[in-house]
Amino acid sequence: MLQTRQDVLGERFRLQRAAFETQPFPEIGVRKDRLKRLLALTERHEAEICAAIDADFGGRSAHETRLAELFVVRAGIRHALSHLRGWMRERRVATTMPFLPGRNRLIAQPLGVVGIVSPWNYPFQLAVAPVTAALAAGNRVLIKPSELTPAFSALLAKLVAEHFAPDELSVITGDAEMGKAFVSMPFDHLLFTGSTSVGRQVAIAAAANLTPVTLELGGKSPAIFDPSCDLDAAVSSVAYGKLLNAGQTCIAPDYLLVPKGQAETIAAKLAMAIAKLYPTLRDNPDYTAIISDRHHKRLRDMIVEARDAGAEVTEINPAGEELGATSRKLPPTLVRNAGANLRLMREEIFGPVLPIVEYNGIDEAIGHVNRADRPLALYWFGRDNGNRQRILHETVAGGVTINDCMLHLVQENQPFGGVGASGMGAYHGEWGFRTFSKEKPVFHQSRLSAGALLRPPYGKTFERLFSLLRHIT
Repeated sequence: MLQTRQDVLGERFRLQRAAFETQPFPEIGVRKDRLKRLLALTERHEAEICAAIDADFGGRSAHETRLAELFVVRAGIRHALSHLRGWMRERRVATTMPFLPGRNRLIAQPLGVVGIVSPWNYPFQLAVAPVTAALAAGNRVLIKPSELTPAFSALLAKLVAEHFAPDELSVITGDAEMGKAFVSMPFDHLLFTGSTSVGRQVAIAAAANLTPVTLELGGKSPAIFDPSCDLDAAVSSVAYGKLLNAGQTCIAPDYLLVPKGQAETIAAKLAMAIAKLYPTLRDNPDYTAIISDRHHKRLRDMIVEARDAGAEVTEINPAGEELGATSRKLPPTLVRNAGANLRLMREEIFGPVLPIVEYNGIDEAIGHVNRADRPLALYWFGRDNGNRQRILHETVAGGVTINDCMLHLVQENQPFGGVGASGMGAYHGEWGFRTFSKEKPVFHQSRLSAGALLRPPYGKTFERLFSLLRHIT
C-alpha cells in the first residue's frame, strides 16, 4: 500500500511538471479562476470541514475552526484576488547612470511545482493559505496533510479533486514514511509547517535536490507584562491567546514574563479570566481537546515533572468536573516557580499549560528571551514607550503583537514567518506571492548604448570613456 501511494506521488509530480512546462506563465485569468475555485471550496463545505476537524480532535470548537481557519483563508484568497494584477505587473527598477538609456525591469516568474506539508493543529488554514500564495504566483501544487487528522485529510483530498484537475492542485495522503518521500521530491519550492526538529530533517532532505524551503516552525513564544500595562486587559488577552485550540497553536504564548512579586496576583486574575471563557470543560464544545493520546500524555508528563520538582501547579477546572479516562481534554494549567531545567521550560509546550516567570527589570526580561532560541512570536503589554522600543530593538522574533495576542498573523499586508529555530522565509499576501515566484531581473539595452566603445581593441577612446565612468559611478 505504501509503495502504491509513493507511485501516486511520483505520477502526480510528473503530471504537474509536464503541465507547467506547457503553461509556464499562466495569465491572470487562469490564476484568478484557480483562486475562485479555492474560495468556492472554502465557502461551500464549511460544515463538512468543521465536522471532520472536530472528529479528528475528539472535540474541536466549530466556532474556532470557522474563525481561525475558514475566515483567515477566505480573507487571504480575497486579498489575493484584489491585488493579483498589481503583484504580477512588471516592476520598474532604477537604472544607474552609465547604463542609460537602457532600463531595468523585474518580472515575477512562476517557479513550477510547489510542495506544501501542512500540520494537524490548523489543518485547513495551514494547508490552504500557502496554496493560495502558490496558485496566485502561477504554480502547480501538491499538498501532504498530516496523518494525525485522517478524517480531514481524506475530506481535503476529496474536495480538491472535485474542484481542481490533478495537474493543477492535488492532495497526497499517507503516514510519516509518505511524508519523508514527499519532502524528498525535487520540488521547485517546499513549504513545511511543523516542529523545529522535523523542520531540520525536511531542510536536509530538500537540500539533496537544492530545493528552496520555507520553514514555519515554532518555539517558546514569550508574553511580557511591563509594569506599565493594563493588567486586566493583558490577562484577558493572554487567557484567550493561550487557550485558543487548547494552546495547540504555533504562535500561542508559551510562557509569561511578569514583574517581580506579581506572579501570584496575575495567576489569580488568569484563573478568573479562564473561568469566564470556559466555565465548564468536559462537555463544553468551545474547549478543544488535545489531538492525540500521545500528545496528551506528553503534556501530563510535563506537568507531573514540574509538580514533583516543587513548582506551584494550579489546574483551572471551574466546575470541578471529572473529565474521564477517555477524554483528551486537559484542564488549563498555570505553573509558577518552575526550574529552568524542566521540560516545561525547555520545550515548546503546545498545550493549555502556562508557566509564569518573574523578572526584575527590563534588562532581565530581555536577557531571558535572548538566552533561548529565537521565538516565532513575541507579545508585549504596556504603555511605556521606552521599554517597548527596547523590546522591539533588542530581541529577535518572527513577529510581534503589542497589547494583544496573535493578531500579527492575520495581517495580509505583512509577512508571516519565523527566524532561526522558529523558521525561515515568509508568506501571506504579496510576501507569499513573492516566496513562490522567481523575481527575474531583466535589462533592456538601448540602441543608443555606448557599450561597444568599451570593447576590444582597447585604445584612447576606451581610456577616455572609462575615465568618465569612474567619475560618475
